[in-house]
Amino acid sequence: MVSGADGEPLRFSGVLVDITERKRMEQQLERHNESLEEFAGVVSHDLRTPLSVISGRVELAQDDCDSEHLARIESAAERMAQIIDDLLWLAREGRDIGPLDRVALGGVVDDAWSIVADDATEATLQYADGGDLPMTIEADADRLTQLFENLLRNARQHGGPDVTVTLGRLDDGFYVEDDGPGIPEDDRETVFTTGYTTDEDGSGFGLRIVEQIVEAHGWEIHATEGTDGGARFEITGVEVIG
Repeated sequence: MVSGADGEPLRFSGVLVDITERKRMEQQLERHNESLEEFAGVVSHDLRTPLSVISGRVELAQDDCDSEHLARIESAAERMAQIIDDLLWLAREGRDIGPLDRVALGGVVDDAWSIVADDATEATLQYADGGDLPMTIEADADRLTQLFENLLRNARQHGGPDVTVTLGRLDDGFYVEDDGPGIPEDDRETVFTTGYTTDEDGSGFGLRIVEQIVEAHGWEIHATEGTDGGARFEITGVEVIG
């Protein structure tokens, strides 16, 4: 505002900001999120119901006869269930994480490994220092467990039944590596793309979920070559408490 000698306002000045485009983008994002929620509902009901029928019928059929075809159907049904779980997580959870707590990394890793390697008697999990992983960070414990489940499952799928998975500490984070065939250098950026997989039993969503959990915490993840030529995933930008 500009005033005259008598203190009366002569003119006003200001800046107008056109927020039409921003509002349009916000509305578009809201519609997109609503579509994802609707999609998640369809996936949850319309796909899970027939899948449960397939799994139940296969189990009954296995009681009556012994056929390798039934085992393949059962395996395909399990893979489909995993794909549905991954799709639901991507649609409903996205980049959201819950409250951050102090989490002992070694305990989370052991819990995830007990789930992923339940029937893998020849697979090995080890820590770089030869003991455990005495490292505490701030994280959403549930999401962190999901992160390790996907990384460890990826190592099992690509490293073979006798894969050795190693976890170690970095200055500002941690790494997970295996002694499998590794990731070609040209593919190390695209492995986090939705649908990317080189395994016929893979869903193509696991590493994408890992990346989203990492980014939701404000961390970074990079794929590189492991000590024995296998795949190595380094997660950095982590605030290490102890």
